[in-house]
Order: sequence, then C-alpha cells, then structure tokens
Amino acid sequence: MTTTPNRRTFLKKGAMAVASTFAAPMILRAATLGRGQPGPNSRINIGLIGNGLIMGGHRSYFRAREHTVVAAVCDLYRDRMESALAECRQENNACQAYLDYEEVLQRSDIDAVVIGTPDHWHAAIAIAAMKAGKDVYVEKPMTLTIEEGKAVVAAEKRYGRILQVGSQQRSENAFRKAAEIVRNGWIGKVKQVHCNLGSFDAPTDYPEEPIPEGFNYEKWLGPTPWEPYNSKRVESSYSGGWRNFWEYGSRKNGDWGAHHYDITQWALDRDDSGPVRFVPKGEDQPYQYYEYDDGVRVIRDWGDFKGHMIRFVGEEGEVMVSRDNRLDTLPVSLAGRPLEPSDTRLYKSVDHRANWIESIYTRKPTICPASVGHRTATICQLAGIAERLGRTIKWDPVSQQIQDDPRAALWQDRPRRAGYALPV
Repeated sequence: MTTTPNRRTFLKKGAMAVASTFAAPMILRAATLGRGQPGPNSRINIGLIGNGLIMGGHRSYFRAREHTVVAAVCDLYRDRMESALAECRQENNACQAYLDYEEVLQRSDIDAVVIGTPDHWHAAIAIAAMKAGKDVYVEKPMTLTIEEGKAVVAAEKRYGRILQVGSQQRSENAFRKAAEIVRNGWIGKVKQVHCNLGSFDAPTDYPEEPIPEGFNYEKWLGPTPWEPYNSKRVESSYSGGWRNFWEYGSRKNGDWGAHHYDITQWALDRDDSGPVRFVPKGEDQPYQYYEYDDGVRVIRDWGDFKGHMIRFVGEEGEVMVSRDNRLDTLPVSLAGRPLEPSDTRLYKSVDHRANWIESIYTRKPTICPASVGHRTATICQLAGIAERLGRTIKWDPVSQQIQDDPRAALWQDRPRRAGYALPV
C-alpha cells in the first residue's frame, strides 16, 4: 500500500498540470478511510458551488489534479451550471450538476467544496458545508459581516474541518519574502503601509428588468434585502457588477482590500488582532486609512506606490511588492538577503489550492484558516462602515466590538431575510 504523499512530493505534484485519468475501477470518498482524513489510495471528491468568473480557474485546476475529482457543480444560472458540467465531464463522466447548493452538501460522497459565490453567500454555505462534514475553500473576503466571521470561526472549530480562504497572495513567494523582511525588522520600525485598491463607480439604482428564464434571482439575493432585478446588479465582473453594491460586499475594501490588507496583517504580525481606528477619506486627511495601536498607519490609494501594489515604509528602508513575484527594496540588497537561522520564517506555501488539499490529507491548518480570514475580512468591513457612515470608527480587536458608537455597532451584522438564517 502506498502512503499519503509527504509535503515535498505533494507540492511538487500539485504545481504541475497533471491530467486526471480516472482509470481506477473505483474512486473512494476520502472520508471513508480514516475518520475524516483521506486514506493513502483515495482521491478527494470536490463540489464547486457558484460557477462564475473566479470558478473558471478553480475548475481547470481541480480537474487536472491527480488528488482531486470534480464530482459536482452548482449554480443558480441553469446555463452556467450546464456549461460547467459539460466542462467537468471531459474528465469525469460521473460529475453531476445542481441548482441548489443544499443538494451538493447532502451527498455523502462529497468530501470538500469550493465556494465561489458573491460575498453575501460565503458564510452560510461555508458553515452548512462544515456542518455536513465537508472541508471548505471559500473565496475572499471570507464573509459579508463581522458577526458572520465569528460564526465561521466557531464552526471551523466545532466541526473540526479544514478551511482555506482564497487569499492566494500568501502563497506567492514575493509576498512571503516581503512579509518576512518586515517581520524581521530589516526596514526598521514600520511607519506607514500604502495599499493600492483602486475604485468602483458609485452604486446606482438600475431600472427593473425581467428576470431571465433559468435564473433563481430570489435565491441569489438570499439574506440580502429584496431589490428589483437588473442584469448589472448580478453581473459577474471584476470591474463592478455585484461587487459595486454595498448589499453584497464591501466594494473595493472587500475586493482588493481583502488581498492587500491581508498581506499587511501578515507582515505586521497581526493575524490574531487588528487595527484600532478606521478613518474615512476627507475626515482629517485626503485619503482613507486605518491605524494600529502602535501608530502604524495603513493608507489606501495615496502616495507614491513606486509601481507596486503594496509599499511598506520603515525608518530604515522600504519594501514594495506586487503580483507576478515583483519585489523591490530600499536598500536594494534586502530583496536577496537570505534569512538567518534566528530569523522568523513564515508559513511557506507555493500553491494556495495545493496547500488546501495537502491540509485535507494531513488535517493541519492551511495558510489562511478561518481565524485569519475573519481578521482580514473584519478590516475590510470596518473600513466600509467608516466609509458609509462618514466618520471615524473605533475598534477593540480583543473584544471584537465597535467602541463608543452604538449606531455604527449595529453594522457588525446585518438583518437577514426570512428563510435565510445563518446555520449554526
């Protein structure tokens, strides 16, 4: 009998686009071998929930891996569901399609799910999946509200599941190196962090349009307030669409902020904590920012980024980092400086989805579990609350409560429509 792949072997194989052959006479559900931990000869049966833009990459990835089988696809758009099914049946003729995610979770042979829905559905599906015994990969930001985040963290612990938030920059070499440079004090005490998020157009009220045949708009809205259907409201678009509306996310704070604020948290060693003050643009500065209790200020869309996405400014140097493994430093020598034995080394992952699959096998935490995803999402949500209310928000990261502002504190959660209560 073969053994479960070790870390080096797994990641090496996970980094290659190996076509799945499904030549074995039977694919065993991972949880049937070893009390919820995959056995050495098992593959992981995966359900893909929400087959819009981001799921296209996930479909390609998990279809091509030797450790995974795409066993189910789900979407509220019938046409999108059928298209995803046709794609996945190229490798697995047994793949099934569903319009309702509950049917996916009812299948005892599904080991894990990937959640690629709009933000307002992340928490409910993630909790329901973990309650059903599934491991979870959920896109960023992990939740729509702060209280939802607390609930997902509690569910991860309660049900003993593996969860990965899709904050994939943690699995890119340049971002890890940048965080290690900052964490080890090579640029001295950090004074400021500049994060380039960009902007969306102002939210717009669109005229009502007929709901397309084959689309469950009522369920798409889910827990959010009812609004007349318009194709722009539900559009899958990285430049806007549903991301443009406060009802379904935190706009750019929850879009690029979920990536760049996450790396900032990591570099500043704040994964179990957070800032204490959130200030909207124009209150006392011409930019939006938040601050930690030691005075480090994180500034949105302001200053010279020097061609990068994130810029850490310290008393003795700087670190600038972007995707595609772009890393620049001042002094220049820091970028190539090796870590000393006494230096802090951060969790190393070179493939975010492979890290999740490896963790399903080993039952060890992912690089971005629920507790980390919640703290990052909290920053996105608090920045959004400050922006919407137009005033400074004070935050206690220990009690996880908004301070001295009862009206603002109401925004830690949002009312949910009847029939869409959050699972427990």
